[in-house]
Amino acid sequence: MNSSGKGKVALVTGAGTGTGIGKAVALALLHEDYSVVLIGRRAEPLNEVVKGLGAGDRALAVPCDVGQPDAVRAAFDKVQQVFGRLDLLFNNAGVGAPPVPVEELTFEQWQNAVNINLTGSFLCAQQAIRLMKAQSPRGGRIINNGSISAHAPRPNSAPYTATKMPFGGRG
Repeated sequence: MNSSGKGKVALVTGAGTGTGIGKAVALALLHEDYSVVLIGRRAEPLNEVVKGLGAGDRALAVPCDVGQPDAVRAAFDKVQQVFGRLDLLFNNAGVGAPPVPVEELTFEQWQNAVNINLTGSFLCAQQAIRLMKAQSPRGGRIINNGSISAHAPRPNSAPYTATKMPFGGRG
């Protein structure tokens, strides 16, 4: 058990959709006796997911835009404050862009996908590593959820395809 008496702790990004991968992963982790921090951009749907999990104080919603360094830092500070440690980060947040040819894509649409899908994974991994190195016992795991689209792209999906290549391992 950790210092909060809550056992192992996991953080799942992109968890604000009631039917998405983030919710499914959070539920699986709860069944494996983890406390789970769910991160998403919008507080209301995120709180609904947490409420639907029925996990009481073992699930915590933390609204956060993973593309913003200060927001990510604050979210991980909250994890440390509430649970005292982090054992698993599941980097799952991801957005697409309008399905248009790349020459019609705006810079803002491209940048939004890059900020959430790629920069967000980096920022969360960076904060997770800092926390995992500072805790006792030291260590943890990071899972970066990529997409089959990185290997078999769909037409008009350049931003998503370019940013959902799993990093680490073979690409």
